[in-house]
Amino acid sequence: MSARLNTAQPYAFGLFRIVVGLLFACHGAASLFGVLGGAMGTKGGTIDAGTWPGWYAAVIQLIAGGLVLLGLGTRGAALIASGSMAYAYFDVHQQMNLWPIQNGGELSVLFCWSFLLLVFTGSGAFGLDRLFAKRSTAESKRVAEQTPVAA
Repeated sequence: MSARLNTAQPYAFGLFRIVVGLLFACHGAASLFGVLGGAMGTKGGTIDAGTWPGWYAAVIQLIAGGLVLLGLGTRGAALIASGSMAYAYFDVHQQMNLWPIQNGGELSVLFCWSFLLLVFTGSGAFGLDRLFAKRSTAESKRVAEQTPVAA
């Protein structure tokens, strides 16, 4: 049974990456464009451009979430996203109370650890990272076959 589960692992990570990236990008889109109910606490509105830290966090959410969703530059985008959520938790939520359940920081903590996991696991299946890696490997192999070997 565990052998079958191990073979499905890249697909599970790929689906996990897609869901987490989509949800994160949706938060950014809501805050920047007022879609999907708008930014939290603005009653359907948006965050004013350049407002620290909310607007910058929303930009990170939209861009990093989109990259993670696509599986493009997954590890780097996930590292930035994880760091932004750690900042959100420690700078915004923890000031109110220590535990996430008490300070409303559960989502920040879950996103932070989810993205940190993706930093170490990579994109899994279905990611553009893998597509480009296969092309790069095939191109390198083709060039190596065409290069004459010096005697």
